[in-house]
Amino acid sequence: MLSAFLHANRAFFSSLATHRVEPWLCWIVVVVVVVVVVVVVEVVIVEIVVVVVIEIVVLIVVVVVVVVVVVVVVVVVVGGGGGVVLVVIVLVVAIEVVVVVIVVVEVALVVIVVVVVVVVVVVVVVVVAVVVVGVAVVLVEIVVVVVVLVVVAIEVVVVVVVVIVVVVAVVVVVVVVVVVVVIVVVVEVVVVVVMVLT
Repeated sequence: MLSAFLHANRAFFSSLATHRVEPWLCWIVVVVVVVVVVVVVEVVIVEIVVVVVIEIVVLIVVVVVVVVVVVVVVVVVVGGGGGVVLVVIVLVVAIEVVVVVIVVVEVALVVIVVVVVVVVVVVVVVVVAVVVVGVAVVLVEIVVVVVVLVVVAIEVVVVVVVVIVVVVAVVVVVVVVVVVVVIVVVVEVVVVVVMVLT
């Protein structure tokens, strides 16, 4: 029954045993991994540069605000000019608005970077999952091949045992026939001798 099953499914087992991972699939995996690494590196570099530039701009704006405040204090204390004070106050408010806009832009950039990093991580996880599935398929194929080899080995052992049994049976039959023939001949010789003597 086992032999009949193997012969009936020979094409299926042959396709599993000869299956291999396609080279183009390996190249796709390599390209995806390289692209993911490059994107991550570029995103990190851009984020560092943008953050540094924004921090420098914010620092400059803060210095300007401090200078303006000092000028306002000096004008109020020394000159007492109301128009100049109003202009300076408007300028300070405008600078503060610019600072708020810069901070909002920085937060938006950070959010974008986080989203990009999450997408990259998801892509990496998918690629790793594909590779793991490929390895699992290869392992299953190896197990199938090993099972087929074990079954073939068992069939070889069965054939050898059958051959040995047949040979032994033939030898036994031949020996029995020879012994019977010898006994018959001996009996006939004895009968002939007895008849001659009597």
